[in-house]
Amino acid sequence: MLSRSWPALFALALLAFGSARAADYASQWAATDQGAARLVVSPGRDGALRLGLDFKLQPGWKIYWRSPGDAGLPPTVDWTGSENAAVGDFAWPVPERFEQSGLETFGYEGDMLLPAAVAVPQAGAPVHLKAAVDFLTCRELCVPNNVALDLVLPAGLEGPGPFGDLIDRFQARVPGDGSAGGLTLEAASIGGTGKSARLDLKLRATPAIGQPDAIVEDASPVVFGPPTLAGGGLETHLILPVLDGAAKLQSLLGKPLTVTVIDRAASAEAPRAATVTLTAAPLADAGPGPADLLLVMAIAVLGGFILNFMPCVLPVLSIKLLALIGEAGQGRRQLRASFLATAAGILASFLAMATALIAAKSAGLSIGWGVQFQEPVFLAALAALVTLFACNLMGWFEIQLPWWLAGRLQGGGASLGGSFFSGAFATLLATPCSAPFLGTAVGFALAGGPADILLIFACLGLGLALPYLVVAAVPSLARFLPRPGRWMLTLRRILGLVLAGTALWLVWVLSDQAGPIAAGAVAALGLAATLTLALRHRLPRHGRAAALASAVLLLGMLAPPAFLVRTGAAASLDAGWVRFDPAAIGAAVARGQVVFVDVTASWCLTCQVNERLVLGRPDVTAALGAGNTVAMRADWTRPDPAIADFLKRYGRYGIPFDVVYGPGAPDGLPLSEVLTSGAVRDALAKAGGVAKS
Repeated sequence: MLSRSWPALFALALLAFGSARAADYASQWAATDQGAARLVVSPGRDGALRLGLDFKLQPGWKIYWRSPGDAGLPPTVDWTGSENAAVGDFAWPVPERFEQSGLETFGYEGDMLLPAAVAVPQAGAPVHLKAAVDFLTCRELCVPNNVALDLVLPAGLEGPGPFGDLIDRFQARVPGDGSAGGLTLEAASIGGTGKSARLDLKLRATPAIGQPDAIVEDASPVVFGPPTLAGGGLETHLILPVLDGAAKLQSLLGKPLTVTVIDRAASAEAPRAATVTLTAAPLADAGPGPADLLLVMAIAVLGGFILNFMPCVLPVLSIKLLALIGEAGQGRRQLRASFLATAAGILASFLAMATALIAAKSAGLSIGWGVQFQEPVFLAALAALVTLFACNLMGWFEIQLPWWLAGRLQGGGASLGGSFFSGAFATLLATPCSAPFLGTAVGFALAGGPADILLIFACLGLGLALPYLVVAAVPSLARFLPRPGRWMLTLRRILGLVLAGTALWLVWVLSDQAGPIAAGAVAALGLAATLTLALRHRLPRHGRAAALASAVLLLGMLAPPAFLVRTGAAASLDAGWVRFDPAAIGAAVARGQVVFVDVTASWCLTCQVNERLVLGRPDVTAALGAGNTVAMRADWTRPDPAIADFLKRYGRYGIPFDVVYGPGAPDGLPLSEVLTSGAVRDALAKAGGVAKS
């Protein structure tokens, strides 16, 4: 009986021996609902170890590559507590490309192992590996996982052990420099704009490449799609289209890019792949195509037109309304000339802004839409100018041009010079505001060259001037306006109060930048100058000179605290908001939190409207105050390089800018310039729960 059963007993003994031997080379599996992970090792020469972080994932679930793409986070390991072991960086086998809802990600499904080398300082002594592994698993949802793995290796273990072949199999899938597979990347070139923006990879492949793929790292905020094959023979080109961030493509010029080229026609066990670092150079035809340029021009015109209806243009609308009513009784020729002069003032102002931005960009200065409102000197001068306009509308004094200039610009009772200046003034007051499509057009312009800036800003001016051009083209529209009368005096005073409110707002912004002392000095100076001008027509000639001299003396006394002392603190944070810290965003997302970043400024009227009408709503406040949400505010009232760099990552040069991060959107979900409560809540839910992978 015993003789019959001894083969079975021998087999059981071998199985038990093999299991005990395998246990020396692997940790226990740490299971989650989405899969399991463990450590496996294979002893090498000179006491060194080869390590593998082994994953076994449930069907449909995936983990991410070192550069996950549009969403996701790669696995990370904390080796604190390990003894007699120095673990090197992981090697990353060739990943798969996943596409869903227009988002591109890179990662692994099923069984996966990340190899690494382990140095053993004390050869022949036991080794203790202790690993805290964080990894994100995604399917329709993304679930962050944290497992603890522990493996004690007794002294005297010999290789390769039971897991040597497994580690070798995945090590063979790690891309090298391509020399073994006859694959060499030679150059990277960028060019085009909009839908034609692309990256051109020049490579040599022997034999010819079959099913190409390419992954670009270190290119944020530009996102590239899967490549198409161009050329033939030994020299091949891979053309990668830009999926997002086309306006920032030129920022990659001269920047090192890590590029992994993969031939997916090769065996999955030994793929043909190469990872190299290339420096991006411009393509010969790097300029935008005609269709792309026409599209951006149309967007710029539309953005400038919408700017007429934004809340920051309320003072401008008051001037427009008064001009329309005051000129309704003129003849067609005079009315057309007046409105064309106003449109010319708008266009000339936008071209002047474009020229100033070109000069600032050439000098290496920070540029953007409305950044002049970060300067106290500009705010003080604009507050004084608005105050004078308000007093003029109130009827306290009249601003007249010199006789030699007025005679040349006067036509039929309407001052063409005044119309031109009102257009320039309208542009000046419109700049602290953003509008839909405006950010796209400004981002394209400021990321391009001088010609792009001039062309797009001219289109923005055309859009803002469009109402004037329409009336100039069809003067009969003025017949629908009410006839001038004494009621206009009352309207002038009301509109004067509107501009006075704008002046007070500018002084308030100045106090936020330079402190209450400087703002009070500017307010006192403006009051003194206004009284001087109001009284000048009642004083004798000597009295006028004395009054003006007093105003100049007061200016000299108040200038130092107004313009040289910048001691005011930035706007205090509202309850529930934390100060902007770009380094803390990634850490919060890794913990599974949602981060809402609001880039705002006290001089940005659209920002103030968003804060009061949307972000201040009880339902939005409750969503931002949830336990798993961090509300982060970046105050750009003053110049801040960290905030400027943050905006540039998304190709933005103006505010408001709001973006939401979370496990479902680790790279961020930018929102529209004009917020709605529904859009904010949807973005928070999407970033926190549903990840498009």
